[in-house]
Amino acid sequence: MPPVMEEVSSVDAVFLAGGQGTRLHPLTETLPKPMVPVANQPWLDRLAASCRAQGVTRILCTACHRWEVIRDHFHGRGLDEWISLILEAEPLGTGGAIRNAALGLKEPFLVFNADVVSSADLAALYRFHLEKGAAVTIALTPVSDPSPYGVVDLAPDGRIRRFVEKPRREEAPSNYINAGIYVFDPRVLDMIPAGRAVSVERETFPGLIEAGLPVYGFPVVGYWNDLGTPAGYLQVHRDILQGRAAIPLPGRRQGGGWVGEDVVIERGARLVPPFVLGDGCRVEKGAQVGPWAVLGPRVRVGERARLQDTVVWADAIVGDGVSLERAVVGYGAVVEDERAAAVGVMVRC
Repeated sequence: MPPVMEEVSSVDAVFLAGGQGTRLHPLTETLPKPMVPVANQPWLDRLAASCRAQGVTRILCTACHRWEVIRDHFHGRGLDEWISLILEAEPLGTGGAIRNAALGLKEPFLVFNADVVSSADLAALYRFHLEKGAAVTIALTPVSDPSPYGVVDLAPDGRIRRFVEKPRREEAPSNYINAGIYVFDPRVLDMIPAGRAVSVERETFPGLIEAGLPVYGFPVVGYWNDLGTPAGYLQVHRDILQGRAAIPLPGRRQGGGWVGEDVVIERGARLVPPFVLGDGCRVEKGAQVGPWAVLGPRVRVGERARLQDTVVWADAIVGDGVSLERAVVGYGAVVEDERAAAVGVMVRC
């Protein structure tokens, strides 16, 4: 456990994974958004491993939409040992979900929007929160153009004075936005209404500031992105392949890409780096995979097919002569035409 967290007997983290994943539909019709594969491993798996490595001792994962996918995946991998699944009978919003999961905790705890990919230093964030005696500390990330976002107005000591929603670029008080990672003091939970959906962004945080409670912002250094849209999902994979996001890739290095076990590359197939071929993939003659292509396990790419800037989930088939660019192909889909999948789900960006 990092030294900064030795002041408490345990460090809990709440994962907010109960949303409907609407912006990623139809890919998320059969699984929660945080369970989408990132470089061939469910993102929630990667997030849990990262938290454990940084000193988190227990994870409280909220779930609603397709919650059984999370249960089944983590069965035998820590469920009921260091991962607890907190079910919501109906969506409670971010604030309601935090209250429902964390009520009864005695020490400051971390909260994650579970669809955010970040390299935030959790120990530094936690230390800052304790030093400031904050009610809530919000991790912040800089953006080049803050006008589409809710922007924070920061005092010199890091205290948040207000939130400004979608300001004109020249009128923005800063270029920092909410990164979707927080540290909460347990006293805040009693201030979140029970029995209804509550948004921490629109209700809880502004309410705490208005009441005079200390809400601080902590700029994080390193990578940040949001998996919540097809375009964002593809960008995360491009960033991983470029080395901008420090997420390990599966397989062995080969020809400028990463290749798993039992992969078949037929004569005449062309691999253009960077790319990832999961275990058991088959790339048939005349096909081109890459650049910026990630294939999950057991994917088959037909003759003369072309894949670029595309992520294909496990067990899918891309038919002969199909050309895909900026696409996401769902689990077990069969794509026989560029316009739509004959079986399963495909999204074009």
